[in-house]
Amino acid sequence: HVQLVESGGGLVQPGGSLRLSCAASGFTFSSYCMGWFRQAPGKEREGVAVIDSDGLAKYADSVKGRFTISHDNAKNTLYLQLNSLKPEDTAVYYCAADLVCDDDPNFWGQGTQVTVS
Repeated sequence: HVQLVESGGGLVQPGGSLRLSCAASGFTFSSYCMGWFRQAPGKEREGVAVIDSDGLAKYADSVKGRFTISHDNAKNTLYLQLNSLKPEDTAVYYCAADLVCDDDPNFWGQGTQVTVS
């Protein structure tokens, strides 16, 4: 069965960096669109970045130039490098997967907390 397990969250000061990882199993990782989403308390979930099976990445305007999504198909792992973090980046970050890139992927991880303070 599909499993997505995030790690790498934590508490960081403004201007700091983190790298999130998402270990995937149970599907053909290289054929899927993979994405990172986040949800802050009292706010709706929002897409942060996606990367398709060809390696094409897209970002939310709020994170362009600061966050970088990447994947390692040999390790079945998705990454999100978060630089120049701001307090408004505080949220639970979720890894997600689907055969197509859209706003409501079929498969989700459990989330990892990122707190910028």
